[in-house]
Formats: sequence, structure tokens, C-alpha cells
Amino acid sequence: MHKQTALITGGAGFIGCHLCEKMLANDYKVICLDNFITGNLENIKPLLKNRNFRLIVHNVSNYIDIPDKINYVLHCASLASPIDYLDFPIQTLKVGSLGTHNALGLAKEKKAVFLLFSTSEVYGDPLEHPQKESYWGHVNPVGVRGCYDESKRFAEAITMAYHRVHGLDTKIVRIFNTYGPKMRHHDGRVVPNFIFQALKNKPLTVYGKGEQTRSFCYIDDLVEGIYRLLLSKINEPVNLGNPNEFTIMQLVKLVLKISGSNSKLVFNPLPQDDPKQRQPDISKAKKLLGWHPAIALEVGLKRTISWFRK
Repeated sequence: MHKQTALITGGAGFIGCHLCEKMLANDYKVICLDNFITGNLENIKPLLKNRNFRLIVHNVSNYIDIPDKINYVLHCASLASPIDYLDFPIQTLKVGSLGTHNALGLAKEKKAVFLLFSTSEVYGDPLEHPQKESYWGHVNPVGVRGCYDESKRFAEAITMAYHRVHGLDTKIVRIFNTYGPKMRHHDGRVVPNFIFQALKNKPLTVYGKGEQTRSFCYIDDLVEGIYRLLLSKINEPVNLGNPNEFTIMQLVKLVLKISGSNSKLVFNPLPQDDPKQRQPDISKAKKLLGWHPAIALEVGLKRTISWFRK
């Protein structure tokens, strides 16, 4: 029996590389597509020796032509860090629109299952708490974060259009804050920021008073949920994240405790349109996928800090 093939766009990025490993471990062939605007070759270097893994350097915003039989297209490519999408707003909009269109076109041509990596950012600065998949969001389309938020909202819309018009088997995962090994230290997201600053004994940068909340999901938990969704019959969006809500100040204290750092705190103004609260309602994932996160924040942070030390 021939192995099934999964194409993963953005496969050299933080989530993408873990997903490449997961698919290989489950006996799939993997084609990783990445143009390395934010991806890191080091993330997938060990996989290059695997005969079931292939890297194609390509910008998903350009037409994708691959002759191989492909069973799954996982569209993970994205500039998901605030630092990246503020530096590259046009590329962010392109990968969410043109990139999603091209990836959907490939899935349609190959009659493959398509999975879109969306985000909790589609909910914006939410007026509903916690956020269910039925919530339409509270987004500023012309704010500085609009390039990311709206590119993902468009990506969801075109994915559902391909499902309804072409009968394509599509999935949409809305990913909440995720952390773990292989994040870039200059990523701009709160967990790697705090860890890097703490290990270097630099001041930890807190925005506002640190009262805003986030829900932190360890990468292994997230990837397991994505894998279950990929093999499911679900076509509507599904939240994946850890519903345990922490304030930024609680996260600061945990990072300082685990790292043993003597870093001080520096308080800066809140960025424009920064969400005050972020917590997923994962009832749907629990019921339909039998999934819930198993790794506590302190355990996940210990593993992540250990990786950053190395």
C-alpha cells in the first residue's frame, strides 16, 4: 500500500515543523513548502535525511505546480507574529488571500482534504468571553493588525466557498496562543519574549499593566488536536487552545520562577487593538474530536525554557 502524502505550506515555521514531524511519525510522506520569510531551515534540518520528507522552496502566494499525488493540503503558511505582520503587512495579506487561493486550487486539482490554519485573531478584541466558534468577532479592519486579522477572515470565507461550491473536504482550525520549542527568540510573541529576556537577565517587557489575559497551549497538545481534526468529518471552524486563562503578570511570575532569573519589569503602553481577553471555548473540540489539552502551563514552560537554554 502506498503511503499517503501531506503537503504542508509554511512547514519550516514553528507549528509547521512540529506538524511535519507528526505526519512523518504517522507514516505519511510529507512535502514541506516554505519560502523562509519567517521559517527556519534549522527546524526541519533533521527531517531532510528522511526519505519520506521533501522540501520545496516556494512562495505560496505564487501558483503551486506539483506533479505528485497529494492526499492532504495543510495551509499553515502565515506571518503570525505581530513583529512580522507589522513589518510585512502586504505579504501577510497576500499569503492569506492569494496563498489560500493557490493552496485551495491545488487541493481541488488533487481531490485532497484541505486544512486551513486560522487564528483566534478572527475574533479581534472580543466582546464575547470565552469565544465560541459561533462568535463573529470584533475586528478593526483598517487598524495596524487588520492585515493579519482580515487575511485570516478572508481565508476562512474562501475556504468555505470552495467547500460549498466545489464540494472540497475542508477543515478550519482556529488556533489560540501556542508555545513550545522551536519558537524564534525574536518572535515578538509573549512567551518567547519573556523567556529570552529572562535567560539574558534583561528587563521583561510588559504591555499595559499586564492585566490582559491569554490562554497558552503547549505545541504537542495543539498538533494532536490538528491531526484529529484533519482526519475528522468536520467542515466548520473548530477552536483549539487551552481554556485555562492567565494574566500576563501571572505568566511573568512563572517564567521568572522557572528560569531563576533576576530580571526586572518594564511597563510599556498597550499596542493598538491589542485584545484584553483571550480564552477559547473548546466544547466543540472536546465533543467531536475527543480532544483537550493535557500539558499544564508550568510543565510546558519548563520544557520550552530548557530548549531555549540549549
